Amino acid sequence: MSGQVYTVSQVNRYVKSIFTQDYLLRSIDVEGEVSNCKYHSSGHLYFSLKDAGGTLQGVMFAGSRSGLSFRMKDGDHVVVSGSIDVYERDGKYQLYARRISLAGTGILYEKFLRLKSELEEMGMFDPSYKSPIPRYIRRLGVVTAPTGAAVQDIRNVSLRRNPWLEIILYPAQVQGEGAADSIVKGIECLDRLGVDTIIVGRGGGSLEDLWAFNEEKVARAIFACHTPVISAVGHETDFTIADFAADLRAPTPSAAAELAVDDMAAVMAHMDSLRDKIGRAMNSRMLWERNRLSAMRMKLLLVSPESLLRSRQQRLADLQDLFRTQMQGRIDAGRRRLLLLAGRLEGLSPVKRLAAGYSYVRTMEGEVVTSVSQAPEGSGIRIRLTDGELAAKVTKVLEDGMTINKA
Repeated sequence: MSGQVYTVSQVNRYVKSIFTQDYLLRSIDVEGEVSNCKYHSSGHLYFSLKDAGGTLQGVMFAGSRSGLSFRMKDGDHVVVSGSIDVYERDGKYQLYARRISLAGTGILYEKFLRLKSELEEMGMFDPSYKSPIPRYIRRLGVVTAPTGAAVQDIRNVSLRRNPWLEIILYPAQVQGEGAADSIVKGIECLDRLGVDTIIVGRGGGSLEDLWAFNEEKVARAIFACHTPVISAVGHETDFTIADFAADLRAPTPSAAAELAVDDMAAVMAHMDSLRDKIGRAMNSRMLWERNRLSAMRMKLLLVSPESLLRSRQQRLADLQDLFRTQMQGRIDAGRRRLLLLAGRLEGLSPVKRLAAGYSYVRTMEGEVVTSVSQAPEGSGIRIRLTDGELAAKVTKVLEDGMTINKA
């Protein structure tokens, strides 16, 4: 016996390294019929895939169960996506599943999810890149089949909402080989024509029928289109890659027409309502401004020089009347006081007393005689009467209570 001897572990490890280095085995899709399907209490799923020529063991760990969207059972015809690797302990290779889908439609659906994930990671579905749909449009572009319910629904709804709308149809192939290229050409053609909005869509159908709208080239054409695009593919429950790439998704072609074309009857009614509202608002504002102008005019009149002058003139006239009244009152009061004093003075007037029989005496020098001592006997005096004076000579002095006789 010659040559190096290897352990079982070394052989298994070597075989595993060969499997690991094989690029094909690291990401592979395997189709087959399910057998020996067992759901372990740990959450792992163990199964076998078989066809007419052989069997392949497989396992889906609990951490990858999100890649299984149905309850798998024996007899299911499935496509398993994952990698093939060697389990060193048992020395056997098996399929480690990451996603499992039913064959046929399941393959297309897996392809749809894969492309959706890739384009989403590239940012093609990011809302920041989406353009708003214009509120009022005059030219509507439509990419769909020239016959069928979709184009008729779009036409009927659009023209009912806006009879003056111009609809430009690009008759595209929407199903079968070459459909994706036809849709792309339609989008690019209408984008160059400068329409206001583009509707891309078709009526309902199976996943295979709608597949042209799941092609990457269609998604890229929608993303690169400068004109806002509304995707309307299939029925309300159908979703395509075009729906995610478009600026707006409509559940049906009829709904797309309603979203793209504003109802002109409602617009006109709204405009009439706005016209009435604006008219009422303007009338109210004009009335308010008129009242404000009147108030300002009154204020202006109050502060104008002419108004101030009239006010001062009126004040001056009032003061004049007050001064005149006060002066007249003072004059009247002075006159009454003068009359009273005049009466008193008249009562004390020597002339009046003289008229009553009284007289007053002065010396010849003019000094008023108020005492007998001032006029001794033999002195001359002057006696004033009412109508003149008397010159007299004192012959006797009579004092109160006695008579003075002097020789």
